[in-house]
Amino acid sequence: MASYTKSADRVTAATLHYTAAMVLVPDDAVLQVALPLPLPRFFDYRTPPGIAADAGWVGCRVRVPFGKRQQIGVVAAVGRSQAEPASLKGIVERLDAQPLLSDELWQSLRWAARYYQAPLGEMLATALPNALANGAAAADTETRGWQLSEAGHTALGGMRAGAPRRLASLLHAAARTAEQLDQELPGWRSAARTLAARALVQHVAIAGSPVQIAEPGPALHREQAQAVAAVIAGLGSFQPLLLEGITGSGKTEVYLEAIRACVARGQQALVLVPEIGLTPQALHRFRRRLGVPVLAFHSGLSDRERAAAWLRMARNQAQVLVGTRSAVFTPLPAPGLIVVDEEHDGSYKQHDGVRYHARDLALVRGKQLAIPVLLGSATPALETLAHARAGRYHYLCLRQRAGNAKPPQVRVIDIRKRPLQAGLSRQMLDALAACLARGEQALVFKNRRGYAPVLICHDCGWRAQCRHCDAMLTVHERGRRLLCHHCGARQAAPPACPDCASLALQPQGAGTERIEDALCAHFPHATVLRVDRQSTKGRNGLQRLLDTLGEQPGILVGTQMLAKGHDLPRLTLVAVVGVDEGLFSADFRAPERLAQLLIQVSGRAGRAERPGEVLLQTHHPDHPLLTGLLNGGYRAFADSELGEREAAGFPPFAHLALLRAEASTQAAVDAFFADAKVLALTLRRALAEASVGLNLHGPIAAPMARRAGQVRAQLLLSAAQRPARQALLSDWIPALYELPSARRVRWSIDVDPIDLY
Repeated sequence: MASYTKSADRVTAATLHYTAAMVLVPDDAVLQVALPLPLPRFFDYRTPPGIAADAGWVGCRVRVPFGKRQQIGVVAAVGRSQAEPASLKGIVERLDAQPLLSDELWQSLRWAARYYQAPLGEMLATALPNALANGAAAADTETRGWQLSEAGHTALGGMRAGAPRRLASLLHAAARTAEQLDQELPGWRSAARTLAARALVQHVAIAGSPVQIAEPGPALHREQAQAVAAVIAGLGSFQPLLLEGITGSGKTEVYLEAIRACVARGQQALVLVPEIGLTPQALHRFRRRLGVPVLAFHSGLSDRERAAAWLRMARNQAQVLVGTRSAVFTPLPAPGLIVVDEEHDGSYKQHDGVRYHARDLALVRGKQLAIPVLLGSATPALETLAHARAGRYHYLCLRQRAGNAKPPQVRVIDIRKRPLQAGLSRQMLDALAACLARGEQALVFKNRRGYAPVLICHDCGWRAQCRHCDAMLTVHERGRRLLCHHCGARQAAPPACPDCASLALQPQGAGTERIEDALCAHFPHATVLRVDRQSTKGRNGLQRLLDTLGEQPGILVGTQMLAKGHDLPRLTLVAVVGVDEGLFSADFRAPERLAQLLIQVSGRAGRAERPGEVLLQTHHPDHPLLTGLLNGGYRAFADSELGEREAAGFPPFAHLALLRAEASTQAAVDAFFADAKVLALTLRRALAEASVGLNLHGPIAAPMARRAGQVRAQLLLSAAQRPARQALLSDWIPALYELPSARRVRWSIDVDPIDLY
């Protein structure tokens, strides 16, 4: 089987550019199609009779026969086939008259496929919105919106009070786009479905772009103004910038002013955010301040909505898009600026399929497009900080909070030998009571969803363990259900201990559900809302919960989805439960993650006029990580941690790749890794002097050695220099496909892994 890399090398570089319309191709040329398959090669197909294969096909989607079914692929190149053209299958359909991917995006995706050692077909399928990757037509993207039908105008006067009437009243004056309705009537979609079912509203095309009035922003303080000036000065050329600003320092205002400058020049801006839950708040603020339509792109939207947003940007029909990780593949024909908010966040790393990192791809695209890339965070990733300190990134800093807000006061609660109620100390409950008495809001942070981490028998010590994984089952639904957070297995909680038949089954520890119950019992008249993956399902689920709380006093019980980006003016107290869980871990990145999490969640307190307080509850008040953060902040922690990373040879002072494999038997996994390691060592010797600092570690069992019934292990490749690692990978990965033992396992390669699991 020919590797993708070698197959691509057979094609002249000119055929890979759309601009090369006059490229000469042989008369017997065929289409080399990249299919979304885990195979590192192209597949050859004939063009329809009478139609020549030329460079104009490159980048177009085609429907082709593959075995007993059909696949959607992208023409990657035009060249000669090793087989007779007459013996090849012909394409079924050409789906695009013109290439769907711009020249820059095409080149960036080819680079990403090489860097992440992924088949180009899988890379292209990852980059395209699902609807387009599955063969949907690149539909017309005219501006559409909602208007009241004639029946709706007639029925308006007789409608009862409620959301449908409020929506009908808005549309009575004029048709509105979805973006306008998001601003004027949050949660309007349910009302629109109700009215549409009665034929009282219509989804129609709207002539021209909707006119919006941009609201002025607050006056920038000196550091913000300097940061904005630096970004604007770099427009028109590639420049990576790191904006490190303490929580509440107004990083978003810097983004807005820089994007405003792009919009004024007729350029486009792409804004990446780490969580779906952050997009409604960001969209509302951006639309209100920029005065232009701002598109959304995230998995909470339908396939059709995502494809429409992607195409509108590709056709330069919109200037600003806010999206999560996959939005990094959005075309930018009029490029101006890319912003990566909370650039340190692990959500930017894709953990299956093509394991890309959106922050790093944003930098690659920025270089290709010759535009600035602005990375913002209160707690930058150590890799990013190292680049900034080495002078590779332009460093900007915001050290003061915006307006009159002051940094919160941080207090450590020593809970050794203290009684706890659902994991909450007496001091923490008293602080929550005082916060509610002042008419303010509090956040109780626990980064573990569910009712309790484990169900245990008090008499014999039996623990509820997943049958398919080396993991405990988490207690959910107030003790009624057990759920594995790793493989998704579910079962009812047993009425008695399976080992000794005792009835003394007890949930141990506390998750967000248990803390919510305890707080509801302790504060029966207060509003207590749980914010985790389960409670925020559905479109804009997080925003709906926050809107429910509104300005009234109350308590939010949340996981890390509440730790970043949210601006809650009345929230003055943050209580962190379970600090100890992150203090002891075998993962070298654990201290960095914990430090970032503590600082990010602490930053939710006291962001307006009212002073904030943060309580850290721990059995280890003297732990060096906690004392270092309290005394020196994130900068002191980063200095210390970078020194330890350099001494240990960990990133950013080394470059890693992790080969993972799993199978139903240990023998299959062992055989694969034995062959893979011999192959890697042979290739390393062939690199001679270039292999200095190139080391293999393992294979060893994965930290969770069994998951979903599969035996798992991994082999770590570490290199002092990135080129040496890439040189080995470029030969090693294609060769792994040829190993007979590779057919008996499921294996993957993770370049620049952020989790060694």
